Amino acid sequence: MGTCLQTGQITCHGANGRKIDCVGSGQDGELRTGMSWPAERFAVLDHAVKDRLTELVWTKDANMAQFPLSWQESLDFIATMNRDNVFGFSDWRLSNRRELRSLMSHQTRKPALPEGHPFMNLFSGWYWTSTTAAINTAYAWYVHMEGARMFYGHKEQFFLLWPVRGKGNTILPATGQTLCHDAKGKYISCAGSGQDGEYRSGMPWPEPRFLKAEAGFVDRLTNLCWYASADLTGRPATWEEALGAVTDVNRRQGGTASWRLPNINELESLVDCSAHSPALPHGYPFRDVREGYWSSTTSMFEPDWAWALYLTKGAVGVGQKKGQHFFVWAVCDPPSRK
Repeated sequence: MGTCLQTGQITCHGANGRKIDCVGSGQDGELRTGMSWPAERFAVLDHAVKDRLTELVWTKDANMAQFPLSWQESLDFIATMNRDNVFGFSDWRLSNRRELRSLMSHQTRKPALPEGHPFMNLFSGWYWTSTTAAINTAYAWYVHMEGARMFYGHKEQFFLLWPVRGKGNTILPATGQTLCHDAKGKYISCAGSGQDGEYRSGMPWPEPRFLKAEAGFVDRLTNLCWYASADLTGRPATWEEALGAVTDVNRRQGGTASWRLPNINELESLVDCSAHSPALPHGYPFRDVREGYWSSTTSMFEPDWAWALYLTKGAVGVGQKKGQHFFVWAVCDPPSRK
């Protein structure tokens, strides 16, 4: 059984961005759900760094190529690293999007990495992943180190790369991507491509993935229970309205329920990277699925903004808390089994 990682957020902020007391806020900084981080998260291994949370090993130098490359050039660069047995290993690869996001801290910015990280030559810009964007296969996902946004760019654009080793299949779920595409978006054989669709790194998905539970469905991949209706308000809400809507659900259920607004890692865990519009696993059981959703996680880049999942695309971005930008979906821990 997998789980989501904690985001690293430990403070709470109102709609105006000012820091507030977390108690009773329902925010990520109060609940801190997910797998907690080790006290000493990173271990330096000569030219590499092991993340004790995920067991993945990253190059200590976060800019191995020294300059931006296209997506295919990035894959080719890592293939050359393996042929040259760089640092004594021949199993380097370009990380998939969940692996690269696993490094992010949502309590920090510039860079959005855990405080005291040992990496060097980190650039505050976009870094490629090996995951193609299903909504347009000529594009691939990338993550911004300045604030942790995740979007997709044309594979012929130029961004940075960060090699990784390790299967990462004990904690992080696989992305769901099983096919491979070239820089033009054309389907190709995955063999030797170095793409996410070839490695499929991460925890395999159970079948069936979702099981019916009272008022919701349990995701057997992450052990989270999602509310059956993916629209609690019937309209886009402000961030504070989103937090309040979940509180109202619990109140209507006699105060015994423990629904919460999901943090951004919990929301992202629903994404199937082989799908779009919505980017949910085939045959998902939810109703009233909308385009985008608020998370309980504040953006520390601008604390009057909060993180959101753009479910049509599968992207991770932000929205200003005072605007009625996104919909509301609730999550909870699954009911205990007798």
